[in-house]
Amino acid sequence: MKALTRFAIALVLSSPTLAAAADDSTAGVVDAPAAPASLAAPAAQPRYDLPWQLRPVTIGNSVRVESEAAGFNDSPNGNLNAAYTTMVTASYQVTREWAPMLRLGFVGNDAPGAALDGSSFVNPIVGATYARQLGGYKLALFGAATIPIGTGGGDTPNLAAAKANTESMAARPGDQAMFAVNYMTAIVGGDISYVNHGFTAQAEATLQQSVRVRGSDSANATEAFRTNSSVGLHLGYFIGSQFSVGADLLYQRWVSNPTALNDDTLTFAGGPRLHFKVGKQGGVHPGLSFVRGFDGRRFDAPLVTAHPTALQIDVPVVF
Repeated sequence: MKALTRFAIALVLSSPTLAAAADDSTAGVVDAPAAPASLAAPAAQPRYDLPWQLRPVTIGNSVRVESEAAGFNDSPNGNLNAAYTTMVTASYQVTREWAPMLRLGFVGNDAPGAALDGSSFVNPIVGATYARQLGGYKLALFGAATIPIGTGGGDTPNLAAAKANTESMAARPGDQAMFAVNYMTAIVGGDISYVNHGFTAQAEATLQQSVRVRGSDSANATEAFRTNSSVGLHLGYFIGSQFSVGADLLYQRWVSNPTALNDDTLTFAGGPRLHFKVGKQGGVHPGLSFVRGFDGRRFDAPLVTAHPTALQIDVPVVF
């Protein structure tokens, strides 16, 4: 009898199904099947407010169109001048951390009276952004170079195009490397941002080294080398899910002190932005900003000076 009992116990324990049921403390409770990892709801991404004058720290497929109308004095005459610029920037996400980019610029100048009007295609920029998350912060490193093919350059430039380049540089000091069409410029910089609870804070630093590659006999290209540095700060805040306000300051200083260019410039830009989701990952983020240039570090300068007062329409599309 004892031998028969031992045999029955051994038979029960040797059955995988019955042994599993005996060892399972939750036997009789049927669990719902786990959802595949690919179907799990992704973690909500913090809402990032795009800066107006600084580089974005995001990596993705996007096209951004920025159009600006600026008014300023054509010193030393003191006449009101106007410049119109359109910048188109495209980026493509290669990996989660890398994205090459291309930036094109088209500018026009409406000079006062009988002064020379003109338009120009300025130097394109090609480069790439590397970004990664560092805890609660995001670091983005940027490297690029201009291609010196813009109009209005060379030893015998088109005077109307050259004038448009000069005036547009005053209207968009952050893009000065694109307007220096006689130079090839290497650009390196870094950004760090904190994004949480609808709040965005971003700081930026950039160094630009320009080398003259054409127009050595032109009056607009008197230095073989130019070095420019800049720092910027952006603050933004979401009010709801589809509306944000943001402002930034961009301070630039010429390290090499080139002839006929201001030693430093300070530019403010700020305004509202809307956010519309398109599909699962895409979106459109149009915004309107007021841009104000200051004479050096002075905030009490007249409204219209050699630095611009402008309105900017910014339409980034992410897909």
